[in-house]
Amino acid sequence: MQISLKDWVRSGSPWIWLSASAVAISVVLVLGLLGIVASRGLVHFWPATLQEYTYTQDQDLQIQVLGEQVQREEVTAEQIRNSGIAVPEGVDLLGRQLIKVGNRDVYGSDFRWALENQLSNLDYPAYATSFERREQGNFYGFILAIKDKDQLVAEQEKGSNQLWPAVVERIEQTRLIQDQIEDLEKGAIGAINYQLEQLRLDERRLELKGEDTPENLAELQAKRASFQTDYALLETELRALYQSLATSSLIVVTADGQSKEINFSKIVRAYQPNNMSLGQKISHYFAKLWEFVSDDPREANTEGGIFPAIFGTVMMVLIMSVLVTPFGVVTAVYLREYARQGFITRVIRIAVNNLASVPSIVYGVFGLGFFVYFIGGNLDKIFYPEAAPAPTFGTPGLLWASLTLALLTLPVVIVATEEGLSRIPRSVREGSLALGATKLETLWRIIIPMASPAMMTGVILAVARAAGEVAPLMLVGVVKLAPNLPMDMNAPFLHLERKFMHLGFHIYDVGFQSPNVEAARPLVYATALMLVVVIAVLNLTAITLRNRLREKYRALDM
Repeated sequence: MQISLKDWVRSGSPWIWLSASAVAISVVLVLGLLGIVASRGLVHFWPATLQEYTYTQDQDLQIQVLGEQVQREEVTAEQIRNSGIAVPEGVDLLGRQLIKVGNRDVYGSDFRWALENQLSNLDYPAYATSFERREQGNFYGFILAIKDKDQLVAEQEKGSNQLWPAVVERIEQTRLIQDQIEDLEKGAIGAINYQLEQLRLDERRLELKGEDTPENLAELQAKRASFQTDYALLETELRALYQSLATSSLIVVTADGQSKEINFSKIVRAYQPNNMSLGQKISHYFAKLWEFVSDDPREANTEGGIFPAIFGTVMMVLIMSVLVTPFGVVTAVYLREYARQGFITRVIRIAVNNLASVPSIVYGVFGLGFFVYFIGGNLDKIFYPEAAPAPTFGTPGLLWASLTLALLTLPVVIVATEEGLSRIPRSVREGSLALGATKLETLWRIIIPMASPAMMTGVILAVARAAGEVAPLMLVGVVKLAPNLPMDMNAPFLHLERKFMHLGFHIYDVGFQSPNVEAARPLVYATALMLVVVIAVLNLTAITLRNRLREKYRALDM
């Protein structure tokens, strides 16, 4: 039997195919976008080959340059002529390369564009070394000598590699010492500084209450003296570690013959990419990837890791979820189960739906004015007068950022929970009441468990939106570089008043505020990919919990 086109359209099949096609196209576009982000971000951690070449700027100036090729493109000859460079007639297109030459303290810039017809004598020296430094970016050159206490202890020729094992060993020893320094500064010394600050606040609190008697002050002075004694011992140990770092340095030379002395304490790692096997490159890649995920940022966020941003993002989302879920559920339960369905209820629902369309920056301004200045300022006056004029909660921080995003995502949770409650048959409520249960017992034991998957759907949508927000956070707590994590070993352990870092703001800062755009570009892609991964992990966790709740209370649907 042949079906006419009109009957086929009436059957709804075309709309099914259109919907399926739209979903397929959306999936392909999303996967393509993730592929582009991943390819441009993850390749940054692979040890790039170092190439040495002669760069001819004009007929009288030739420079030896060592670096790694970052990008290649073709440009028109007219564009090159407009920049003041002579191009022979008859040439329409020219290839040019973006070379990362490093050595910012020598050349003044990390990157250099060079026309391919200006490059000659291309070579890949086996012992060319890349030094990742804590400051001034990478240094590309060749090892010449090692110095201890301003005395040469070992030398080699430019083309030799006999000092390489000693250099690797000293870098590892330096790293161990720096780990000890970091443990002291962020651990024991940081804890003592925190306790000393608490003693200062306690003394000020006694003074404001008029209880600064000699007996009370003597107790505080005794504690302060004990902390200061411990601090002096730790400071002596710390000074000795810093002195041990300053004694050893490395003499290196650039491709054009300029020598440079680099202290080993300034070197994060050194590697010779042209002399590495595939296994060594893979090991280096995963070491760099782990550093990116677990370390602190450096060099204006263009080097190092993004762990504080990951930690801040996850912590903010978790606190936001804890705050928004009960408020959203209680509001939805009241609107659906208790409120009289009339004009006022309809107006409230319209208002809730409209709140979802309010620009996020408006929530940020509200959070700054209401949460930070009004509530936080009054909390400081009531509970923290001893800290004045320095604010405690009267300044942007983690708590206010979480509350602001909870307010922003509240409509999503309310609507999703209401939809879940509306799908529960009336017969379930009536059956529970007929068996003698009260309305509260019916709600708590039957209705809410059955609607819990819908509640989790609202939380999933809230997490997806909150984790990617940036504009309101710029006003209520996020910073470019936070000195401390919001959580540490000092009571009360979770410091909600502290500022924090966020992956979304980190992308904005590195991509648009960085003084070194070319160095920052791959980190923008890598951080964006990490933000997607964090949101995916949080959502998958919530989805897993939702599926378990659905299976647990499936019997109630029957």
